[in-house]
Amino acid sequence: MYAEAVEAGRVALSQGAWPVARARFEAALEAAVTPEALEGLSWATWWLEDAAACLDAREQAYRLYRQAGDARGAARMALWLGDDHNEFYGAGAVAEGWFNRAARLLDELESCPELGWLRVFEAHAALGGHDTERARELAGEARELGRRHGAVDLEMFSLATEGLALVEDGAVEQGMRCLDEATAAALGGEYESLAPAAWTCCRLMSACEEIRDYERGAQWCRQIEEFSRRMEARFVTGVCRAHYAAILSWHGRWSEAELELIGAREDLTAKRPYWRAEAVVRLAELRRRQGRAAEAAALFDEVASHPLAKRGVAELCLDRNDPAAARDVLDRMLRRIPAGSVARAWPLELLVRAETALGDNESAAIHLAEFGSIAATVATPPLRAAARFGEGLQAAAAGDHAKACGCFEDAVDLLDGMAPFEAGHARLELARSLLALGRTDAARREARTALEAVAVPRRDQAELLTSLGLQGTVLSLRQVEVLRLIAGGLGDREIAGRLVISEHTVHRHVANIYTRLDCSTRAAAVSRATQLGLL
Repeated sequence: MYAEAVEAGRVALSQGAWPVARARFEAALEAAVTPEALEGLSWATWWLEDAAACLDAREQAYRLYRQAGDARGAARMALWLGDDHNEFYGAGAVAEGWFNRAARLLDELESCPELGWLRVFEAHAALGGHDTERARELAGEARELGRRHGAVDLEMFSLATEGLALVEDGAVEQGMRCLDEATAAALGGEYESLAPAAWTCCRLMSACEEIRDYERGAQWCRQIEEFSRRMEARFVTGVCRAHYAAILSWHGRWSEAELELIGAREDLTAKRPYWRAEAVVRLAELRRRQGRAAEAAALFDEVASHPLAKRGVAELCLDRNDPAAARDVLDRMLRRIPAGSVARAWPLELLVRAETALGDNESAAIHLAEFGSIAATVATPPLRAAARFGEGLQAAAAGDHAKACGCFEDAVDLLDGMAPFEAGHARLELARSLLALGRTDAARREARTALEAVAVPRRDQAELLTSLGLQGTVLSLRQVEVLRLIAGGLGDREIAGRLVISEHTVHRHVANIYTRLDCSTRAAAVSRATQLGLL
């Protein structure tokens, strides 16, 4: 009875049948309380997000392994208890205690897979501190232990960790090859345990977002989501949906992104605060792009420790025409990231914008040179475009608008058809330089094209739009969406359903559209927007 139930539980775990696995291990424990059955139960409850039951089972298994003199088993439970306290509760001190306990137990043993898992957890901690050299060393040691002991999940997850460290070091091509291979092995069913398979997928998606390789991310997202749904792994599905929403947002598909993020926030329950933050911070960024600054700020505050939240706060400061506050946030971020790390790209890019706005062109030039070096190394189109945009800002600040136009045109060409929001901002800056050169008609064309993509122009663009006779025609992207649906013959209730908003919100958008377009009927608003090239 006991042996059959344990084996049935292990089979159910390998198939992602978590409730069945839990029932089988509980049946086994009714026959005999053993550390093996408790360990199996801990994994079933881990996937079911029953944190209390998971920790209780692991602690009982730890004690029984210790009583039986099984140091490997006890160390294994200590390692997972450390990870659990981080993931479920964010209790870093408790987690460190369990990791240290595992390390002391493993000191007494010969080479074993558990030592490899300790090393890969240490590598993860080193990555968090941007110590990529140490992370690569530890991950390489863990990978070799996995290979030596035939533990494919350890070997491949270590390869993914090594790949992420390589990417952060700027060895992007080599690092992404490691991540692609490890993810293929994970989705191909090679991992003995499904938890490291899920973590490998997250490593890959994080790297894609870091280097702005959105096409690669989109390809893997579809594969990962299919895998996670098959395994009924809500938190993996949620993380995947959050990353996919970031890709949709980048491509300007904001309504779809919003639906994905709402779903992701539901998948990533409050039982896993670390993972839930992945959806919340990206929803905040979407709100910022939509011009809903107050909502964005509140969401960024909700997950303030997340690196993307810090970036978002800096961008909000720039949107509010407060470059000094943005610089304060960005300087603090950069102090914590070592020179040469790809992770410096975002703060450097924004710092160039902030310092240029403050007139500190010397500092901006220094930071632009560093950012340009990272962009050239990574070489994805979005990063190359961002570097050209920064060069355009510098040239315009120096009064060289002919050069600035060339830079902004390059940025637009790299972004057009891929990232309408970023392309829109590049077009607005291009329009500014064209206007400075006396090319008013060309400036007006660029600004009109930009307005369709940009949710709410920044305050420092108001003078430009007014001088081009376009300030009164600015609509938010949401208002453009509503107006397009009106043009398609939809009523308020249908629009509310399509955009997942209330009818009251639709009424408010329509009223604001009338005000901005100086119209009093739907037909007149559609006609006016069409004339202005907004539809």
